Amino acid sequence: MQKIEKYFPNLSEKQNEQFTLLYDLYYDWNNKINVISRKDIENLYLHHVLHSLAIAKVINFRPGTTIMDMGCGGGFPGIPLAIMFPDVEFHLVDSIGKKVRVASEIAKAIGLTNVKASHSRAEEIKEKYSFVVSRAVMQLPELVKICRKNICKEQINALPNGIICLKGGDINAEIHPFKNCVEVTELENIFQEEFFKDKKVVYVPIG
Repeated sequence: MQKIEKYFPNLSEKQNEQFTLLYDLYYDWNNKINVISRKDIENLYLHHVLHSLAIAKVINFRPGTTIMDMGCGGGFPGIPLAIMFPDVEFHLVDSIGKKVRVASEIAKAIGLTNVKASHSRAEEIKEKYSFVVSRAVMQLPELVKICRKNICKEQINALPNGIICLKGGDINAEIHPFKNCVEVTELENIFQEEFFKDKKVVYVPIG
């Protein structure tokens, strides 16, 4: 939690409480349904929560924004972002039912009223959103191809509607088709921890 407070010092008491509850909840659920590597659960706040919140360093979602977390797994980046933006609606989607169940139960346990979760493939989701977010689900061209249909036209944020994903390593090949519009934020310029050295937030506006 110290790492979350270090980079987000203005959290409300409720947000602090919700973030604090995540460790025990994920630890307990992970013993039943493996959504995070057993070796990695100790690094929950650094590798999963803070990594998810990197998106909040790139855009401050305005109230009324709608977001689909595509391939949410156990709830990342959707659940940390839903805590950070309580006036934003999140739809967590994953094709693996047991992972959706974990995300849904954890959201319920910490009192998130701005989250719904669906066991579904993204191709089947017809609803429209301001943004689609994801974390290392698939290559960017495939992600854009699947989710383009889900981006609405109504604009209410400083950034135009589009797709925001968390990536790592060499992404030059996958961002090449979008070289005229893609924006890449290097997380080592935001977070001091070694973990973020090759991590990035990639944003593609969808017009």
